[in-house]
Amino acid sequence: MYWLSNCCFTAKDYIIPATKQPPAAAEHFATMEEKSLSSNPDLKSILPYLPLHLRSSSLFWPPQVVEALKALSQGPGQSNVNSGQLLSLAISDIRNSLNYSSRSISTSALEGYALFFDDLMPRDESARWFEVTLPKMAALLLNLPSLLESHYQEARNSSVFGNTCLRLLESQQPGIVLLSRELIAALLSCSFLSLFPAGNRGAKFLPTINFHHLFACLYENYATNQENKIKCIIHYFERVCSCMPLGNVSFERKVLPFDPKANGISYPNSDLWSKSAVTLCSFKVRSFGLIEDQSGEALEVDFANEYLGGGALHRGCVQEEIRFMINPELITGMLFLPAMADNEAIEIVGTERFSSYSGYASTFRFCGDYVDRKDADSIGRLKTRIIAVDALCHPGRKQYGSECLLREINKAFCGFSYQSKGQQYQEPFKDNDHLESEVDFGVKKLNERVINHSMPLAGFSSSSQVTEGAISNELTGCHETNNCQALPNQEKIGVATGNWGCGAFGGDPEVKAMIQWLAASQALRPFISYHTFGSEAMKVLDQVFHTY
Repeated sequence: MYWLSNCCFTAKDYIIPATKQPPAAAEHFATMEEKSLSSNPDLKSILPYLPLHLRSSSLFWPPQVVEALKALSQGPGQSNVNSGQLLSLAISDIRNSLNYSSRSISTSALEGYALFFDDLMPRDESARWFEVTLPKMAALLLNLPSLLESHYQEARNSSVFGNTCLRLLESQQPGIVLLSRELIAALLSCSFLSLFPAGNRGAKFLPTINFHHLFACLYENYATNQENKIKCIIHYFERVCSCMPLGNVSFERKVLPFDPKANGISYPNSDLWSKSAVTLCSFKVRSFGLIEDQSGEALEVDFANEYLGGGALHRGCVQEEIRFMINPELITGMLFLPAMADNEAIEIVGTERFSSYSGYASTFRFCGDYVDRKDADSIGRLKTRIIAVDALCHPGRKQYGSECLLREINKAFCGFSYQSKGQQYQEPFKDNDHLESEVDFGVKKLNERVINHSMPLAGFSSSSQVTEGAISNELTGCHETNNCQALPNQEKIGVATGNWGCGAFGGDPEVKAMIQWLAASQALRPFISYHTFGSEAMKVLDQVFHTY
C-alpha cells in the first residue's frame, strides 16, 4: 500500500483487550450477546449487504481495513492521502482487503476521483478536504461497527413504531427503519469510499449504493451538472464532519395489500373508488416555487423511479435525483429498500436539506450552503416528509384506460395515506347513491374542460355518460377543513406535488393532477399544493379548480 508507506503502526495496535471476567460470567455474557446479535434476524437480513463481518456476536472490520482507516483518520501526515489520485489508490486497496473483485470498480471511477479532487476542486478546498473532512469520515467508518451494535440494542428497547431495526425491507413487507443521523453519516461515508459489497444486490432488486458510479460518469463523459451533483455530496460531508447533526430519520415501506382480507385498507378496486363518499380537498395551484420550499408541513412528493433514488448515483439529474443530492440522507434508503411494486410507496421523514441549487437537468448547479430551519418532532426527526411514488413510464394512450388509471390512483393513495388509519379509510369506501361515481365524474370533467384527445378518458365505474350539469354540485365544498372536521384528530398535513410522472416518463399532466387530487382527498389530506413549475400548459388548472 504505497499510500500507507509512511505509517508507523499496524492493525494490532488498535485491538482493544477484553476485560477479564470470571469464566462463568464471561460464558453467560457471551451467550446473551449471541442471542441478542448473532441470531438477530434483522441483522442477518442486511449483513450480506454490509462490508462488516460478524463473529462472536461482534461486528468488525477486517484488520487490514482497520489499519487503512486508522491511517486515513490521522490525516495526510500518516496516510499520505493528500490528492484524488492517492485517494483512488486507497479506495482500491481497502476494497482488495475486503476481497472485492478488482473488476468490480472501473478504472474510470478511480480516475473520476482523481479528476474531481485534483483538477476540478480548488486547490485550497481540496487540501482542506484531505486534512479535515476525509479523516473524520474515516473515524466515522472505524466507529461503524459500534454504531450498528448500539442501533440494534436501542431499537430492541424502543416501541415507538414497533420494530425499527436496520434490515432488508423487502417488497410486500410494510415496516419502518429508524436510523440515527450519525449512523447515516457513517453509512454514507461507506458509500463515498465504495465499500459496500455490490455483487448480490441485483438479485434482491436493490439499487446502486456505492458512489464510484458518480465519479465514473464524471470521467467518462464530463458534464457540468454531474460535477455539481458531486459538489452537493462533498458539501454534505463537510457539514456533518464539522458538526454531527443530532436526531433520527425514518424510512417506511408502505403497502396496500392486494388481499382484500388483509388488516387495514387493501388495494381499492374500481368499484370501491366509484362509490367513495369523500369530499374533494382544497386544491392550491402554485405557479412559482418548488416542492421542497414548503413553509409549512406537507408530504413532499418525490417523482420516483421504482428503484428508490433513480439515477441519483449515476447520470440522472431531474426531480428525484436533485432531491437526493440536496438531501443526501435520502440515499441511505437505497441500501435496504428494494424496488417498489405497483401497490407500494416509500415515506422518508427527517432528512435535512444541506445545499442550495439552481437549474434543472443539464443546467443544475450547486449554489452553496442551505440552512434547513424545519422543527423536529418528538423522536428527533425534522418535519420533512418525502413520499416516493413511481409513475408508469411511457404509458402512451393506455394511461387513459381504467387499468392504468387505477394503478396510478392507488399508487398515489398508498403514498398519501396514513398506514395507521385503515379503519378510517375503509368507511368512506361505501355505497352512496348521491356520489355514485365521483372519480368518474372528476376525470370526465377534466376531460371536457382541459383535454382535447380523440380518445376519451375512461372512468372507474360502469356509468358511461355524465352531463356537465350533473356534476356541478358534486365537486363543490372543497375547503381545506372539510376532511379535518370529519376526522377531529386528523393531522393538518397536506400534499405538495406537481407534474408527477410527466416529462421524461410521458404522463399527461392534466390527468396526473386529477389523479393526485382524488388520491389525496381519499387519503383524508386537507389540501394539495400543486406546483406547475411555470408550465404554460398547466396555467389552466387554476381556472378549472376555482370553478368547483
